[in-house]
Amino acid sequence: MLASQVRSAVGDVVDPELRCQLAELGMVRHVGAGRRGRVRVDIALTTPNCPMSEQIRHDVAAAAERVAGVKRCEVRLSTMSPDERDLAARYAIEGRAPSDPRAIYAVASGKGGVGKSSIAANLAVALARQGRRVGLIDADVWGYSVPQLFGVHRAPVAMNGRMIPVHAHGIALMSLGFFVGSNEPIVWRGPMLHKALTQFVTDTFWGDLDVLILDLPPGTGDVTLSVLELLPDAALVAVTTPQLAARSVASRVGALAKQVRMPVAGVIENMSELVCPHCAQPSRLFGAGGGEQLATEIGCQVLGQIPLDVELRESGDRGVPVVVARPESASALALCRAAAQLRPVRRPLAGRPLGLTPNHPKEDAR
Repeated sequence: MLASQVRSAVGDVVDPELRCQLAELGMVRHVGAGRRGRVRVDIALTTPNCPMSEQIRHDVAAAAERVAGVKRCEVRLSTMSPDERDLAARYAIEGRAPSDPRAIYAVASGKGGVGKSSIAANLAVALARQGRRVGLIDADVWGYSVPQLFGVHRAPVAMNGRMIPVHAHGIALMSLGFFVGSNEPIVWRGPMLHKALTQFVTDTFWGDLDVLILDLPPGTGDVTLSVLELLPDAALVAVTTPQLAARSVASRVGALAKQVRMPVAGVIENMSELVCPHCAQPSRLFGAGGGEQLATEIGCQVLGQIPLDVELRESGDRGVPVVVARPESASALALCRAAAQLRPVRRPLAGRPLGLTPNHPKEDAR
């Protein structure tokens, strides 16, 4: 009786990478109950070097020890056979048909150093906290920062020729930074980068997303154009600072949006003012008005003005988005308000739904 209750409890534990229950994936093997409330659970992992093995061990033990009568749970880990792994992959991937995101936002800036990636990361988390299912593609291939901002540095799991996004803080993530060593530069040329980004879109099983956010590289170069070709339904979120120089450069991104008939969701003005606990009032280090001027130029609304505070900087250094780490901070509150202002701005999406076809033909890079 106790063993069956434990089996039911641990079977409901969700695999942190595949986002399916362990029982559904066939990962729960033997469950035995001994004396004095001791139980043993055998779990078969999908890969021998599963990066989340210790979290699975912890979650299984915690679920078992919540069952009345269980005092201690020992978790033993093994690995599935190739055939068992294939069945689990079929359930996790082919058994759940993905759908197009309801909204795709491309976060872009005219120049680097305006906090674009921090804005993209925290918008994603803020939307997830509203109950949305959110994915984030780190398309800033030379200046990838998603691994640092989310505190994750492991490679995605690959099953049946598809990559499973890395999950952190409720967000499904893909970044070239997951495939290279710490601080290792990306020295690929354009065709290789285009192929990698194509795989992020078409060879990754994103599942059923509500929102997909793209962190684009600064400027209007080849990588940006490649991403927009892959996801033509993306709406622009332009990031600038109040400074005139930053606004004038960011206007080029707005001009690009007009040229490629890209819808514009709005402007976010970052570093609008410095909030310091030791200052009598906020300081406008970078001037004022850049966000409003840019919005007027490209014909959209200002989604938010994000102050610069210590919490925003410290959270990025720790690898925890400020919306999670310090939700009461001035920057986190402003980011949540900006996320609440986002509205889908769409045009018909041509081609295949995101990640829908598991066996599409590969295109050679030219």
